[in-house]
Amino acid sequence: MQLIDALTEAIRNAARHNPDVQLSPACILWTDGDRQWEPVVRRLQLEIPELLQLGDYQPDNRKGPAIWLRCVIVGLVDAVPLTSGRTPILYLPGVSRQDLRAVESCPDPLKPLAELQYRGVIWSQVNAKDWTILAFLKSNQGGLGLDVAQDTDTKRAMQLALYRLLDQDLTTLRGNHLNSVFFNTIVTGDPVRDLLMWLDQGDAFRLSRDENAWRGFVEICKSQLGFDPENDGPLKAAGLLAARKGPWENVWSRFREAPSRYATLPSLIRKTSPPMDFFEDKSSWPQWNEQQETSLRQTLAAIAKSPPHTARQRLAEANLEHEPRRQTVWADLGEAPLAQAVQHLAVVAAGTSQSLAAGTATDVASAYRVSGWAVDAALLDAFAAVTKPEDRAAVEAVAQTIYLPWLDEAARHLQLWVDKYAYPATASADQQAAKDYPSGHCLVFVDGLRLDLAKRLSQLLTDRGFEVGE
Repeated sequence: MQLIDALTEAIRNAARHNPDVQLSPACILWTDGDRQWEPVVRRLQLEIPELLQLGDYQPDNRKGPAIWLRCVIVGLVDAVPLTSGRTPILYLPGVSRQDLRAVESCPDPLKPLAELQYRGVIWSQVNAKDWTILAFLKSNQGGLGLDVAQDTDTKRAMQLALYRLLDQDLTTLRGNHLNSVFFNTIVTGDPVRDLLMWLDQGDAFRLSRDENAWRGFVEICKSQLGFDPENDGPLKAAGLLAARKGPWENVWSRFREAPSRYATLPSLIRKTSPPMDFFEDKSSWPQWNEQQETSLRQTLAAIAKSPPHTARQRLAEANLEHEPRRQTVWADLGEAPLAQAVQHLAVVAAGTSQSLAAGTATDVASAYRVSGWAVDAALLDAFAAVTKPEDRAAVEAVAQTIYLPWLDEAARHLQLWVDKYAYPATASADQQAAKDYPSGHCLVFVDGLRLDLAKRLSQLLTDRGFEVGE
């Protein structure tokens, strides 16, 4: 059962009577001096067709002045037929039970309803007070008997959440302590996501929310994050987000999951200042990442001027130093290209430490087939990681230091050996193609000059569950 069902049942039950000794009431009067229930009356009318409302003349909304309501409940208004077997319910916003009892001083527009308190019944608490939202949720006598906080923030939050609160399952409500955080969460749905959307969209987010949803969002930010969107503004929120302290760590984690959803948020963080403390973690600020990229570019330029063996060692060190940056949001957003490239350059460095210039041509081919191809693949990956001219220049300079000598040495060794002994004899392509392959097999030829591509293809096929032989 949802709360709207329980509320409907409670109001209708006010008309229960013993037909042996009592006449059925002419109507149920629902007084609401504070107008707490008014925002959901139109919603309730969809569930309660016999519900009428006191107010301006709007027959299509089953709403009208007191004398019109009197006419409706006796069946004189054809446009608003009564529901058979149901006692009419008259919702009276801004009217308390005490207002009706003071017949002599009752305002003229209300007087036609005053005598209905004697022929009808009033849906009220056992102490004769109007049913407030808090009273209905908390009371064990005619209400739901839920665990509800009674502070001012909670009362305000439940009022804002009322429309969505109607759809809450009673089992869920009975299993929670209902405070301002609970009610504000109902309004906002996902407050962390909403906060990120607000930072990303700015005024467009505010305009897309109704007043209750916006108020709930503001209140939950104040209560859970210690931040007031209206008074503190987005820049302060961006700084708190990047600092990732306390509850803001959870907000950052959500941003970290899908940073591309919030495209303008990084530029907002860039307008804030990272902490001055040297030991403070600054990895959440794009300025820090940019400084690290600049530093790595300078490091690569210096490495390129070193002897090959020194350059290889320093590349391994640089890779380890910048490895954590590959796990940051800035790497996900493509803003750490050199941190990605140095990882591949480190593979090139490790691979080129072993020379291919040894043995016969068959030995050279075997060594390249086992490990040499991975050097070419890693170098291509390093170039693919960078797009800016200054970054590409840094990668090229390193490649000239560690890769070209290794490549040149192997090529010259192979040329000398072939010049002296000729290429090793191999079976012709016609002989290979003439082999009889079993059904379900596929023969793929990839140019041996690009063995790195053949190896990548082999890995792709293996990852998809194929058995691959080379």
